Amino acid sequence: MAQAATAAEIQTLADLLQSLGDIAPDRVRFRPAPGTATKQDLLALEGMSDRIYELIDGVLVEKPMGYYESVVAATIVHILKSFIAAGKLGLVSGSDGGMEFWQGLIRMPDVAYAARERFPQVIDPTDRIPAVVPDLAVEVLSKSNTPAEMRRKRTDYFQAGVRLVWEVDLKSRTVAVYEEPENPTILSSADTLTGGEVLPGLAVPVKDIFADLDP
Repeated sequence: MAQAATAAEIQTLADLLQSLGDIAPDRVRFRPAPGTATKQDLLALEGMSDRIYELIDGVLVEKPMGYYESVVAATIVHILKSFIAAGKLGLVSGSDGGMEFWQGLIRMPDVAYAARERFPQVIDPTDRIPAVVPDLAVEVLSKSNTPAEMRRKRTDYFQAGVRLVWEVDLKSRTVAVYEEPENPTILSSADTLTGGEVLPGLAVPVKDIFADLDP
């Protein structure tokens, strides 16, 4: 696995892009300067830009999301909410639901489920980016997502305490299930996706996730 460059090793734009997973340069916001951005800078972008950004090592990085990726993400939100509703097991969020994993790192999974135990007893609705780590993070792959970027993202997720990651590929109509940063189980449309130990009892035919894309 390619290792992200440390702050001391980042001397050029190429170093920075490599540390972020070999992403395109037009996804990196240079105001504020990379390495100096904060949670407050991310919050200040709300209403100023129609783009979604994550905060990675003090760098504001655009999170790409296309129409069909959004359609599939909405389907997954519906599936998860329908499953957890009766037991009020936790909260399900969408692609603009930022979560602060640690200082300098705010991720926005396309879909996330966090058990109630992850939250304080009284939730503050004014906290726009809570310090919460989800149990399940779902990423619907976009064209601009590189393999290195996704490896970096999975590493961040599991280091923060995420227990399960689903990577959904619209092109192949598969779901890669990760219980660690590498070595996924790849499920095709003939398979059933389960919630494992995170959501015991959840079982969804993979083809149902992509059903809205059919004619």
